[in-house]
Amino acid sequence: MSTVIAITNQKGGVGKTTTSCALACGLAMNNKRVLAVDLDPQGNLGFSLGLQIESGATIYEVLKGTASLQEAIQSTKRCDVIASNILLSGAELEFTGKQRECILKNILSTVAGYYDYIIIDTPPALNILTVNAYAAADYLIIPMVPEILSLLGVSQIKDTINTVRSSVNPDLVVLGILLNKYNPRTLLSKEVKEMAQKIALQINSTVFNTHIRSSVCVAEAPAQGVNLLDYAPRSNPAQDYKELISEVLELIKQRKN
Repeated sequence: MSTVIAITNQKGGVGKTTTSCALACGLAMNNKRVLAVDLDPQGNLGFSLGLQIESGATIYEVLKGTASLQEAIQSTKRCDVIASNILLSGAELEFTGKQRECILKNILSTVAGYYDYIIIDTPPALNILTVNAYAAADYLIIPMVPEILSLLGVSQIKDTINTVRSSVNPDLVVLGILLNKYNPRTLLSKEVKEMAQKIALQINSTVFNTHIRSSVCVAEAPAQGVNLLDYAPRSNPAQDYKELISEVLELIKQRKN
């Protein structure tokens, strides 16, 4: 069965897409079969992996039932991807039927035996798309940057996680909070890390030991349609993401034993 990981934070600009992209490609580099699913109407995940997101079926058509999952899957150098586009922004109004929280979960179950990992990039909002991701996921990873507003976003996610656990996905696990754009030399970074650790305890989780450092290559890579690990493999953030992947694999292994 596939292990499904959703990357989430209702605050934008915290590195969700970069993390989703690095995690999907990094796991593929570890000889895992990976499917990356873009649930963000901005479509940045597919773009970052070099897809033409305006051509072919997307997750929007799959969720609506006008295209099959197989029709929407596109192959890239490292992993398979289901792209998104702006049409998905109307999901809150369009998907109104019974069990609407489980549409994605039911769809992904059809390929659960083929992929080792399914990585879901979520929108910067707590809406029906995010809830669908939580319902489908085994684990959540919450990226944040060392800023107070980012910390508030993590705090507000707690209620949504508890709601999903009490309804459609009681086994949902928050694998960890990931500190992005982290500079250990600043006082604010240290203070936010301490507060993040307190919030992590409240959701029965932890802050990852690995922190992701800043670099201009993080912004350059998606502009080239290349994942960070291939674009700048020796950069600080690429090295950090490789460490994160090792940490994620070890944590999941511990959970399963």
